[in-house]
Amino acid sequence: MEVHIRNMVCGRCMKAVTVIFQNAGAGIQEMRLGMVKTPEELTLEQIQQIRTELEAEGFEWLEDQKVKLAERIKQLIVELVHYGELDEMKNNLSDWLAARLHKDYHYMGKIFSSVEDTTIEQYFILQKIEKVKEWLVYDEFTVSEMAFKLGYSSVAHLSGQFKKITGFTPTQYKQLKDHHRKPIDKL
Repeated sequence: MEVHIRNMVCGRCMKAVTVIFQNAGAGIQEMRLGMVKTPEELTLEQIQQIRTELEAEGFEWLEDQKVKLAERIKQLIVELVHYGELDEMKNNLSDWLAARLHKDYHYMGKIFSSVEDTTIEQYFILQKIEKVKEWLVYDEFTVSEMAFKLGYSSVAHLSGQFKKITGFTPTQYKQLKDHHRKPIDKL
């Protein structure tokens, strides 16, 4: 059985979901961000317990196909920006997503916008800006290195987008005491 789960966006989320499935006595055959595959069908009792515990931890069991698609798009973008090699991506985002999900990008864009009230591109930009915030707080890279790693055409492009979204330049943001970062699943 394949279960799709909203807000499962990081390694810690996967650990929490593993415990929830274990508590319900359900085995896990495969797991990736946003999805758990069990080796056998779950009983109604297991489903109820898992749903309740997921909700208590801020997750959601997904059933609607449009919501599942939007969530899968979000998961792929999170993986790409926060855990992937965005600087090595050869295609633009639309081609990359279409290849991964085997769906027309225009169709995916319409579904995503109807479910999330934002565009795929805007969500992608917000994820990249959150990654820049993280790197700035931890002083990991120069702004030039950040621009390269996130696939920006220039430092000016990154800085302009960062200021448009946060109201600060990267340098100003780095000097703040309260960095106003948002959890990935709240973007």
